[in-house]
Amino acid sequence: MVSIQQILFFTQIGVSVTLIILIAIQQRGTALGSGFGGGGGGEFYSQRRGIQKKIYYATIVIAGLFIALGIANLLV
Repeated sequence: MVSIQQILFFTQIGVSVTLIILIAIQQRGTALGSGFGGGGGGEFYSQRRGIQKKIYYATIVIAGLFIALGIANLLV
């Protein structure tokens, strides 16, 4: 039988892997393509748009979920 602690544990592992991936594909001040080895010229700050903005917000949500799961794991 699967306990709630096991469910929380494996869910937190999945969320942490997702969080690592989302953080890894973000790079400050560069386009998303450079995260995958794309070229780059000068370094300049640009506003997040399109998919970069969605990845940014998803990172915030997943980080919040990770913290909530950690607290829930402590309380159970």
